[in-house]
Amino acid sequence: MVTTAVPAPRSRTAAFLAALLSPRTAALPADCALVAVRAVLALLFIYHGSRRLFGWFDGPGLHASGQYFANTAHLHPGEFFAAVGGIIEFGGGIAIAIGLVTRLAGAAIFVDMMMAIVTVTWSNGINATTGKSGYELNLALGFLALVVAVFGAGRFSVDALIARRLASAEPTSTS
Repeated sequence: MVTTAVPAPRSRTAAFLAALLSPRTAALPADCALVAVRAVLALLFIYHGSRRLFGWFDGPGLHASGQYFANTAHLHPGEFFAAVGGIIEFGGGIAIAIGLVTRLAGAAIFVDMMMAIVTVTWSNGINATTGKSGYELNLALGFLALVVAVFGAGRFSVDALIARRLASAEPTSTS
């Protein structure tokens, strides 16, 4: 006769601690968190990109942004780099919002924020108290975009819809 050990039921406290400390993330909470991260990134980058490109929301527009890029960030030609930054921010924000080419958009925004640190805010320190911007916000937003670049948009996205369609269109092999 073979006997198998039946695990003893865990207490509610032990089950709670196991769930709280688990290194694994359930799929649905991860996808919901990615939607929240994408929404915040999209809001901020669509806003800033539209200010830079179009002058919306009392923004400087492309010409004044170009002068800032040339004189403060020392990127020449300034209007070219202002346009590139604006397209990355505005277009990347839209792409992240709908979850289309999300990994590419997240990576581009990460690079955009690291460039902002290197060219403008690094010399001000992490949390500038002199009235100039420090690099803490660029750092946080850049690495939040990197999370999206690494993990993708999740299942609630156009990327996931396209992936499902492509997977269903693949011919099945018969062996």
